[in-house]
Amino acid sequence: MSDLRKVIIDGSEIEVDPRLTLLQACEEAGVEIPRFCYHERLSIAGNCRMCLVEVVGGPPKPAASCAMQIKDLRPGKDGAPPEIRTTSPMVKKAREGVMEFLLINHPLDCPICDQGGECDLQDQAMAYGVDFSRYREPKRAAVDMDLGPLVGTCMTRCISCTRCVRFITEVAGIPELGQTGRGEDSEITSYLGAMLTSEMQGNVIDLCPVGALTSKPYAFTARPWELKKTESIDVMDALGSNIRVDTKGREVMRILPRNHDGVNEEWLADRSRFIWDGLRRQRLDRPYIRVDGKLKPATWGETFKAVAEGTKGKKVAAIAGDLAPTEAIYALRQLARSLDWTTEARVDGAKLPADNRAAYAGTATIEDLEFAEMIQLVGVNPRLEAPVLNARIRKAWLRGATVGHIGEPVDLTYDVVHTGTGRAALEELASKDLGGVKDKDTVVVIGQGALTGADGEACLAAAMRLVENSNSKFLVLHTAASRVGALDLGFVTEGGVEAALDGAEAVYNLGADEIDIAPGPFVIYQGSHGDRGAHRADVILPGAAYTEESGIFVNTEGRPQMANRAGFPPGEAKENWAILRALSAELGATLPFNSLAALRAEMVAELPHLGAIDIVPENAWTSFDAGGKTLDKDLGDFTSPTSAHYLANPIMRASSVMAELARLASDRARPMAAE
Repeated sequence: MSDLRKVIIDGSEIEVDPRLTLLQACEEAGVEIPRFCYHERLSIAGNCRMCLVEVVGGPPKPAASCAMQIKDLRPGKDGAPPEIRTTSPMVKKAREGVMEFLLINHPLDCPICDQGGECDLQDQAMAYGVDFSRYREPKRAAVDMDLGPLVGTCMTRCISCTRCVRFITEVAGIPELGQTGRGEDSEITSYLGAMLTSEMQGNVIDLCPVGALTSKPYAFTARPWELKKTESIDVMDALGSNIRVDTKGREVMRILPRNHDGVNEEWLADRSRFIWDGLRRQRLDRPYIRVDGKLKPATWGETFKAVAEGTKGKKVAAIAGDLAPTEAIYALRQLARSLDWTTEARVDGAKLPADNRAAYAGTATIEDLEFAEMIQLVGVNPRLEAPVLNARIRKAWLRGATVGHIGEPVDLTYDVVHTGTGRAALEELASKDLGGVKDKDTVVVIGQGALTGADGEACLAAAMRLVENSNSKFLVLHTAASRVGALDLGFVTEGGVEAALDGAEAVYNLGADEIDIAPGPFVIYQGSHGDRGAHRADVILPGAAYTEESGIFVNTEGRPQMANRAGFPPGEAKENWAILRALSAELGATLPFNSLAALRAEMVAELPHLGAIDIVPENAWTSFDAGGKTLDKDLGDFTSPTSAHYLANPIMRASSVMAELARLASDRARPMAAE
């Protein structure tokens, strides 16, 4: 504690780290400092001047508290601690002056501005501004730029805080915004008038303290005070980003990120933020039965009877999809065990062992990546598979970490040491004595691009051998939100999805839309959208989407998280666990729970770590034996399984916003002729 320094803030003496800025020290003392340009996760710009404070004995003018550190303060008289005042007449006058200048050119758009009701400028003008204006001249106007289908612009409102520029450059790693001009002619613009291409561009909407950057899909649809806010978990990838779902009546109006330092910090990928229109379209809202080749509406009783008749005395395979909550998978597993069905959740063919948690959930946490000195990526493209995780790796790179990459050459927004493209490079790296790397804090990340090949077990064994040789931590980057939970529950069959479907006379498909079921078997599809799985189905049982039921999802690092219900399923659709409970009675294998709480109690009794919400269990390291299988160098390069970043699941494919983003991404990928 000897390195702490005493400082007096508004008459109260506290001890703080001398490396803190004055603004951070004031927050430690419980004193609010207004700000527009300062943001905890971005570099310091010091250009809005709203955070001015008075330093007693310092310069005879207020100081920007975001850009001055405690260690820069001189002691007071007779060695007394330095003193900071935040409510003195000097500070009050300075803040009123800054606010008056900011409002000189800001338009009176509050009644029609989407930021109204949650605007920093509104709030701080009320708290720190004056109730009159001395400005009579015409206001300056600016040309609005087209940043694409996600971010709407009204640049006349811009106060040049540069948060958007710093985010897109530092965090997203794609410097597509900048500031041009000087003085009154300065403006934020995109380079050469181009649209934003980052997979995380939607975060500039949250960062903008005024209404200059707003959400295009959400524009003019609701006001903040009309919305019911529900804390939940994102399932568009396996990261498990913490989100807030805002609903108006039965409809989801928008999805925003929540702060969680261990998972997504306060960022959110665009496909997670703007997916909400896909929750309204292509929905299954009533049961169907295929009659004479066509799906016809039916009652729940009729569909349950059809399922009973279609599965009676047959070899049945139960398949769990990528978006199923752990409770539904557990209910299906219990039903499958009672009726001697085979089960499988690794629908992409990943060769992951359910009996070795260190091999499918790893030993590293997402937060470990940030402080690693060396990160080795194997068969993974985190920019497409988990953009927020990619930003965390970029953060480590900015701190000085070395990032190695085995896989197809791609732009990950940071420099990588490209050590090869496929199996040969992995085998060579795994067999090396890595020497000095053992003394470094190293994390090895393996992706589904390496695990879904025919030699997936050998790739996993080689990566784990690399971990042992380099004394590293291990992380498996999954692409499916439900995968780790399903593996925890042992929802697998030896031989994978091909073995489970081989010879099956009936298939119970729990939201698995990424597999093709060959003609022949009787197919029951339980899911939320009319996608590939529903088109192949003989019976459709309409289930809830992830915003319409409470469920536990285990993310890629093995952290159980709770997704809360924000609304209700449309029409006759029901919660997934409830459908399975009702169906079990018709099949003569009644499940022993009548409520979600009873189901969870039974599941947690079997797997206690699922009840420890938001805690990452420590997985004991166990070596993995590939069973004599070796790397097949003829299989070629590792390629990312996420070829269509914006169309990766049924909800995305139902979204018109995602369709537009996919079209724009495809256009950018097309080679252009030189003019």
